[in-house]
Amino acid sequence: MISVLEFRNLGKDVPIAPFTTYQIGGPADYFITANSKSELAEAVSSARNENMPYFILGTGANILVGDKGFRGLVIHNQAKSFHFDDNLLIAESGCVITDLITESVKKGLSGLEHFAGIPSSVGGAIWQNLHFLAPDRKSTIFIGQFIKSADILDRTGEVHTVGNDFFQFGYDDSILHHQEIAVLDVTFALDSKPSTQIEERVIANLAWRSKKQPQLSEYPSCGSVFKKIEGVGAGRLIDKAGLKNKQIGGAAVSSKHTNYIVNKANATAADVRKLISIVQSEVKRDSGYNLEPEISFIGEF
Repeated sequence: MISVLEFRNLGKDVPIAPFTTYQIGGPADYFITANSKSELAEAVSSARNENMPYFILGTGANILVGDKGFRGLVIHNQAKSFHFDDNLLIAESGCVITDLITESVKKGLSGLEHFAGIPSSVGGAIWQNLHFLAPDRKSTIFIGQFIKSADILDRTGEVHTVGNDFFQFGYDDSILHHQEIAVLDVTFALDSKPSTQIEERVIANLAWRSKKQPQLSEYPSCGSVFKKIEGVGAGRLIDKAGLKNKQIGGAAVSSKHTNYIVNKANATAADVRKLISIVQSEVKRDSGYNLEPEISFIGEF
């Protein structure tokens, strides 16, 4: 097996910030790009074989990388091959959901349009069981509903094909949070529908998100920071505590959606972490609720 230090495209002390939606984060000791699922499996296996800490980076959403960076190997997952087989979409885990939506619309295949505008890779979507409000804006649609199977690299280095049940999907949760597993590719089972109807749903979802949530074109962010509290809503609790526009350094609670902490002016990870702590304390004091982050904290802070 090839050593991590022998990878031809290995970078050293590579800043991670440009690869994240937050635009925050220090350097990775080592950084490589995996352009296929075989390269992804090889990189993960090599890191494991050398007991080197590693992190698989997709679109860089839903994470906050520490200012001191990552001690180990960051694997930038750019495995983006995909194809259709009737109503099945087989996509490598580095594929971006937005790209798959575009191609699914052309094929008249419905399912992924519910996640339009969410900057996620396939791997990240499975990790978090990506979700968005259904067209009725009351119930929730999860990406797990559309997954038939997946090829994974398990902890022993073996590749297996697993079914939907394997992932034990929950709200913002899957088995990937609890076991060291790398998703190589995913098979989605989609439904036939006129392309015009699918496109209408894409447009409606993008419009809703633009109105309700801060967009990356406005300020860098990582998406919702805190987990949903059923029947209450983290954003409403933050708003009620009077924290809208609260700012620490370059990080601020969004005025558009208070469950977003945006990077307004070269924010550091320390700024964001401090603001998260303040929000948690103030909400606890104001309403008694404990806000739990849904984002992942990566590297050294």
